[in-house]
Amino acid sequence: MASTSDIRNGLCMMHNGDIYSVVEFLHVKPGKGNAFVRTKLKSLTSGKVVEYTFPSGHKIEDVRVERRKFQYLYNDESGYNFMDIETYDQVSLNENMLDRPDFLKEGSEIEILFHAEKNIPLTAEMPASIVLEVTYTEPGVRGDTATNVTKPATVETGAEVKVPIFINQGDRIKIDTKTGSYLERVKS
Repeated sequence: MASTSDIRNGLCMMHNGDIYSVVEFLHVKPGKGNAFVRTKLKSLTSGKVVEYTFPSGHKIEDVRVERRKFQYLYNDESGYNFMDIETYDQVSLNENMLDRPDFLKEGSEIEILFHAEKNIPLTAEMPASIVLEVTYTEPGVRGDTATNVTKPATVETGAEVKVPIFINQGDRIKIDTKTGSYLERVKS
């Protein structure tokens, strides 16, 4: 058992019969009244984000999780299939357990959080950014650079990303996996 003073980003806890991860938290000590902790919790089973306020000193049941590195293999009707890099065990995850499955490239490495006691996968975390090749984009119009002009581009995984006008087909670009936005062009 832990208390509200142990709350930090990434802490996994049991709350209302579900396992949640702390996304944001703020310890508040108002001028009058008791202190409390305002949190944003993400459900590891459904992906839903909820806000909850805990009174200061409230006991919480923390859940021990393990992070393991996995390699993306393929996608089929059973879900997205991954292989443990160390043991070569395979696991299949549903699409709702992944944040941005449209950026998964065969051979990509991700981290999967497992419930330590039950050994079941809870959620998958993509790397902060990923480098992909642009497979299709319209050519940029010369002289159309007065403002930050973007155009749609399709990358090798089939996802569509807004890119600057100077990006061409065949270029490799770095993409932020949280927002799905273009970060920079990568030199080969």
